[in-house]
This record gives sequence, C-alpha cells and structure tokens, in this order.
Amino acid sequence: MAILLFLFFTSILSISYSSPLPVNASGNISARRQAGCGTGNPVDDCWRCDPCWADNRQRLADCAIGFGRNAIGGKGGRTYVVTDPGDEDPANPAPGTLRYGLVQDEPLWIIFACNMTIRPKRELVVSSHKTVDGRGASVVVGEGGACFTVRNRSNVIIHGITIRGCRPAPKSSARTGHLSDGDGVSIFGARDVWVDRCTLEDCADGLVDVIAASTGVTVSNCLLTNHNKAMLLGHNDGYEDDRAMRVTVAFNRFGPGLVQRMPRCRFGVFHVVNNDYVNWGKYAIGGSASPTILSRGNRFCAGKKKEVTKRDGDPPKSEWQKWNWISDGDLMFNGAFFTASGGPGAEVKAPSFAKPASFVAPMTASAGALSCSKGSLC
Repeated sequence: MAILLFLFFTSILSISYSSPLPVNASGNISARRQAGCGTGNPVDDCWRCDPCWADNRQRLADCAIGFGRNAIGGKGGRTYVVTDPGDEDPANPAPGTLRYGLVQDEPLWIIFACNMTIRPKRELVVSSHKTVDGRGASVVVGEGGACFTVRNRSNVIIHGITIRGCRPAPKSSARTGHLSDGDGVSIFGARDVWVDRCTLEDCADGLVDVIAASTGVTVSNCLLTNHNKAMLLGHNDGYEDDRAMRVTVAFNRFGPGLVQRMPRCRFGVFHVVNNDYVNWGKYAIGGSASPTILSRGNRFCAGKKKEVTKRDGDPPKSEWQKWNWISDGDLMFNGAFFTASGGPGAEVKAPSFAKPASFVAPMTASAGALSCSKGSLC
C-alpha cells in the first residue's frame, strides 16, 4: 500500500509541475523560448514550437489573429514549389516561377526550393486561396522590380518574405504604360488577407497599402524599416466605402528609419496592438475622415519629446475630438505622448489576444522574415 501511495503522489506532482510548453526531443524548454515559442505571441506560439513545421506547413493557416483571422490562404490545396526566380514573360508565366503559381485558379500552398531573389517585371497579382510561404529559404521580392498586389480577391496569406526595393512597373492587367505605384504589398478591394513575418523596406510608395474597402486584414510580426510612408489604411477622404474596413496591426516592429504612417487610417476600425515603435520622423499613428483607432499595449520609444498621433488635414479640434482614438495600456518612453479623443465604444474593445505592453519586447524581438531549417525549430 505504501508503494502504491508513493506512486500516486509522484504522478500528481509530475502533472502539477509539468511545463505548459511542449518539450522537444532534448527536453530543452529554454531553447524553445529563445526560438520564439512561449513568448506570449499567439501567432508564433501556435506553430514555432513544432520542430516538424516543414511537414505540417498548412497548420499556419490556423494561427491568424485579429480581423484577418479568417484568411486561410491555400489551405487544403496542393503544394507548389517555386524553382525558377525568373519572370521573363509575365503575360505567359513559366511553370516553376512564382508568378505561375500566383495566377492559378486552384488553392495552392506556395513554397521555395532554395534561396532566391525575384525581380518581377510587372506587379505580382495574387489570386484567391493562395499562401506564399517563404519558410526554409531566404526569399527576396523586389530589388528594383514590382511587388505584390491583391486586387478584388480573398483568402491570401503572405508569410516569411523579404519585400525590398519595390518600384513602379507596368500593371499586369492594364494597358501598356499604366504603372503600379511601387508598393510592397497593395491590398485593393480584397478581404481575408494576412501578411505575417515579412521584412519590408525601401519601396517607391507604401510598404503595405490596404485600400478600396478592403476588410478582414491582419498585418503581424513584420519588420518595417528605412522608409517614409510605411502603411496606408484607407483610399482617400472621399471614399466612404472604406467605412467597412477592419484591419489589425499587431506584433510588428516599426523602425528604425521610418518617418510616418505606422499606420495612417481613414473611416474604418483599426486595432493597433502590441507593436514596438523605435523612433519615428513625423508621427507614428495618424489618420483623417474619422477613423476609429484602438492603440493597445504598444511600446512607443521616441528619440525626443514627440507626439505619437497626427490628425491629417488639420481638422478643427471640434471635429477631431469626436473621433475615437484610444490609447489603452501603451508604454511611452523618451517623451512620446498620445493625444486621445472620443470615447470607448463596442467596436474598440481590446481584442482577446492583446497582451500587456511589458510583453512587447520578447514578442517582437525577432520580427520579420525568419531563418528556418527543416527539422529544427524556426
């Protein structure tokens, strides 16, 4: 009986003190934390704890958060492997190129055979139900060419890509001479789109533009650097269809080397959650046309006393005081300050995944495209 009681209590203690994190083959939990697992970042903790991520890539589609959480990309589709970085004939893309995969009608999970730099001759138009998954390779898109456009499509995931040096180029579906703007990722009239774990810098226009009543969009875990106008959410002050916009900006690292639009918003509802702001030139979060902005649990570190917010167009105070711009649990350093307005409402309630701002450092420490090797933690 004594032996049975000993075994019983030993098992209870084993259960009570078991780690909340899965343990890898060597039992090294600290290595998992260092790799980004267990930091509290719900996207990373969803998939980065698995050393066999390369055998279960489509699990990523279950990890989205925020307004873009329904973006499933190419989940359920076959895997398409990019083997050719070329883009010789955009009108008739060759099998094996990224463009060929993006224009197919079927759902596809697009991966890359090796490290590559792709310089598209025209904008890369992404069709519905596509995932572009750069894990396991160092993939750069741009470098003097055009970049990604999601126009009037749905269910798109762009993950783990470096998007750099995007420049205007002929539009893929327009007459000769009509150029794209040179955005890194342009989301136009689209829904259910998720941009995650990308590194974006030095594009001709915006790094990420979400316009023309696009909704159900999340931009997360990205590193945005070395650029002027980083992120535009809303078409223009006269485009009232943008009232339907719902966009989440979470777990990103803004800076160094950014000037403004982190993001700049119009009309819709925008959750800006648990981001790290590393100095900025003019302002961090701005907008016009009465957008609703919830800034929750962000860390703002100004180089000197500097305002986080800007009401573009210099509207009178009597007007902008009615806009719901709420700072909830943000941390301000080196003279950063947030000018709030309006009042709380049902649509600015903090999302359930939001963490205290003290979590921001570990959650965003590895923002941007990761270096992943098959068979190892990513």
